[in-house]
Amino acid sequence: MRSARSVTTFAAGAASILALTAATFAPPVLAQDQAGAPPQVEAAPAAPQAGPAQPAAPAPLSESVAAVVNDDIISSYDLMQRMRLLMATSGMQATQENLPQIQQEALRSLIDERLQMQELKRVEKQQKITIISTDKEVDEQVADIAQSNKMTPDQLKQSLVQQGIGIETWRAQLRADSSWQSWIQGRYGSRLRIGEDQIKAYQRRLAESAAKPQYQISEVFLDASRVGGMEVALNGANQLIAQMQQGAPFAAVARQFSGSATAANGGDVGWVNQGEMPAEVDEALEQLRPGQLSRAIQVKDGVYIIYLRDKRAGSKTAIVDLKQVAAPLPANATEAQIAAATKLLADLKPKINSCQTLETVAGKVDGLIAGDLGEAEITDLAPAFQEAANKLDVGQISDPIRTDAGLHLIAVCGKRQGGANAPTHDQIENRLRGQQLALISKRYLRDLRNQATIETR
Repeated sequence: MRSARSVTTFAAGAASILALTAATFAPPVLAQDQAGAPPQVEAAPAAPQAGPAQPAAPAPLSESVAAVVNDDIISSYDLMQRMRLLMATSGMQATQENLPQIQQEALRSLIDERLQMQELKRVEKQQKITIISTDKEVDEQVADIAQSNKMTPDQLKQSLVQQGIGIETWRAQLRADSSWQSWIQGRYGSRLRIGEDQIKAYQRRLAESAAKPQYQISEVFLDASRVGGMEVALNGANQLIAQMQQGAPFAAVARQFSGSATAANGGDVGWVNQGEMPAEVDEALEQLRPGQLSRAIQVKDGVYIIYLRDKRAGSKTAIVDLKQVAAPLPANATEAQIAAATKLLADLKPKINSCQTLETVAGKVDGLIAGDLGEAEITDLAPAFQEAANKLDVGQISDPIRTDAGLHLIAVCGKRQGGANAPTHDQIENRLRGQQLALISKRYLRDLRNQATIETR
C-alpha cells in the first residue's frame, strides 16, 4: 500500500532556485573535465542548415569507479553529474578552495542515496509493497517545480542540459528523496506519539524564556563526525560563507550541505528564544543585526553558520495554570493566628506530591480550602502570586504566601507563553513530530551506513 505523496521537500525547495541558476550558472571548468570526464548530455539537435560540415563529436571518454556501495557502483560520471547538480541547485561556483568540499558532499549524497534505495528495494521485496516513486510520480514533481518557476517541464529540462546536467541525474535525486521520506513517514509516522507532557514541557521552556530576545534565523550545520572532523567542518563552513557572500542563496546552500533536520526547509529554523540554541550560537546572535550572516561558529559536535533574518524583543506575557490551598485569615489576624496557619500549611506542603493530589490531600485537613484557580497571565496576578509564579517550575509549590484574605500555598500546574507570538498546540506538536521523524531518518541511515561495505577510490 502506498501513502499519498505531493511534491517532496527537496523538490519544493529546488523550485525557488533552479530558475535563478539556470539563467546565470555556467558549468565551471573542473580538473576532471580536462582529464577524462564523461561527455556532457547533448541538447536536442537543431534543424539542419546548409553550410560547412561540422566536425565530428569526440568519442565518449572512459569512466572509472568512484565508489562501490555494497555491490552498487558509483561511476566517475555519476559523481561529476552530481557535482554539477549540486552547484546548480546551491548557486555555488567551483574554486580551487571549495572543489574538494563539493566533491565530498556530492559523493556522500550519492552513497546515502544508494543505501536508501537498496534498503527500499529490500523492503519492497520482503513485504510485497510499493515504496519507490514511480516514473509518473517523478514526472509530477518535475511538472510542479517547472510550474513554480513559470516554465514548462521541457524548458526546465533544457535549462539543466545547458548546464551539462543529465535529466536522469536530477530525477534520480528526486526519486530517492521522495521515496525515502515516504517510507519514513509511512513506517514511523502513524506510530509516533507526541505526548501532552512533551508539548507542555515545550510550552514551559517557551514561557520561561519568553521575556528574552527572540531571533528569526536560518542555519547551516556541518556535523564534524559526518564530514571528517572538526577541522574539515570549519574549513568547509568558511568556504560556504565565502560563496554566500558572493551571492549563493543561503537556503540553497543549506539544502545541499547542512546536516541539520532543517536542511529540507532551506535551513529555516523560525523564531527561537535566547537559550534554545547552543551557548556559542546565542553569543553570536547577540552581535548580529537582521540581514547579517554569522562567522563559522564552532560547537562541541560541529560548526554552525547562522543567518539572522529578524529580531524582536521578548514577550513578557506568560500564562500559568494555578491551584491553591488557602487558610482563611482576616486582615487584622493576630501573630499567633498567622503562626498557627503558617505551621498548618508548612506541614501540609510535603504531603502534596502533584497538582492532581492537591485538593484530595488538603481536603483532609480542617480549616483549609483548596481549589483550581485556572489559567491566568502572570501580569494579572496579585503581586505576591506573581513572584511565586515566575520563580516556580511546573509541579512546584510555593511557601505560604500572606494576603489580606489569609495564607496560601500556590501550585504551578502549567506554564506557557502567551501573546500573539506564541505557537499553537498543533504547531508545537507538528514541530516536535518533524524533529523526531528527522532524527529517526538520520539514525536509520547511520545504521545502514555502518552495516554496509563502502569502498571509495
